[in-house]
Parts: sequence; C-alpha cells; structure tokens
Amino acid sequence: MAVHAIPGAMIMAAGRGERMRPLSDRCPKPLLVAGGKPLIVWQVEALARAGLTTIVVNVAAFAEQFIAALGDGRRFGVEIRWSREAAPLENAGGIATALPLLPPGPVVTVAADVWTTFDFGRLRGRAERMAADPALPRAHLVMVPNPPYHPDGDFGLAGGRIVETAGPRLTYAAIGVHDTSLFAGIAPHTRAPMRPLWERLIAAGALSGERYDGPWANVGTPDDLARLDAQLTGAATSGA
Repeated sequence: MAVHAIPGAMIMAAGRGERMRPLSDRCPKPLLVAGGKPLIVWQVEALARAGLTTIVVNVAAFAEQFIAALGDGRRFGVEIRWSREAAPLENAGGIATALPLLPPGPVVTVAADVWTTFDFGRLRGRAERMAADPALPRAHLVMVPNPPYHPDGDFGLAGGRIVETAGPRLTYAAIGVHDTSLFAGIAPHTRAPMRPLWERLIAAGALSGERYDGPWANVGTPDDLARLDAQLTGAATSGA
C-alpha cells in the first residue's frame, strides 16, 4: 500500500473582524482571548493533537502581532508558515496565494475565529483517503445545526454529499478539506470567494460533507467572545 505524506493545514486569519469592533481595532480577532488563550491557539493546538503539524496561517492587518504571538509554532509542536496579504483576499484567494507554502494535495482548512471540540483527526483521515483515491470528491465540508444568527443555513446534506436544497439546511462550520489543485487557476493575490467553487463542485456531485453536533461557536462579536470566555472559564473552574 502506498504511503502518503501527512496532509497540511491552513488557518484562515486574514479577515478584518469588523463585527468585533472596537476590540478588533487594535488586536486581530483571532488573538482575542477566551478561556485563557487566544482563539487561534485553540485551533493550533487542536491541529497539533491530530498530527497536522505543517500549518499555514494567512494574515493581513496586524500581521506582526500574529507572528510575535505564535512565531514559528515550535512551542506548539508544529511548523507555522505565514502567508501575508496586503488586504484580505477571501478564502479561495487566500488559499491560492498560500499555495507555495502548502503541501500539495488535500489540506485541512479552518477559520481562526471559530471555537470547537471537533476532532481534526477525522479530517486528517479524510484528507489521506482523498490523496490516495483521486476518484473521491476534492473538497469536504463540516456542517453544523443552524445557529440563531443564521437560521436558513447554507446547504443541504444528503447521502454524504453537499446539495443545494430548499429543504432542511445546515450551516458551514468553517472547517473542511480542500485539495490545493482546486485553486491552481486563481492568480495569487487576487480576491476570490469560495462559494462559486463550491457551487461548481455541487453541480458535479463532487462536494462531500458531514454533520457535527458537538460544541461549536462562531465568535463574531464582543458578546460572542464574552459568552465563550464565561463558558470556558466556568468549565475550567468546575473541572469539566
């Protein structure tokens, strides 16, 4: 059986965090603290536990603050590579610009401003299977029940495939796997959203997905941050 390299990972951290103002006026949102550590550190540690030790982080505003806080990743047991953007390029543009830093093939992707106990080892296994079998879908999304701020969701999920549907829908968790080959046609440093790429894959029946019902939060506003911090601090105090 062929041996495949460990997949890489990318944390999307270049967004401006407008809804987090005024807290994000002087500190990038992913470096804001909940439960005693910056939001992005929760992601780095979770990826490290899954054995995903080559991590690219894209940054725009406050790039030097990120680099000062995380460095090369050695203290977390990972290698962090920094992809700088003059201005946020959205997710597809960010990945396309980071391609020279990413291992080729399927890459685990996650937004820096979500908090979750999701086991990234599941996606490492998914990425390894994708690398071994080109017939598998080249992208895979983790979906969660719709939060109150997004009641209509993003996509449906049927038979392990993401579908456009008017029926029951779920919300994209900002966690997934994407093959780097999907972004080869996007010029570096070009602003490009992910949705058109997903829609092309959905039309071809080539976007897979899974549902996750465990703890997950999109930390978008100061109130979100305060609630998450209280939750995590309370859990730590109670020994949970």
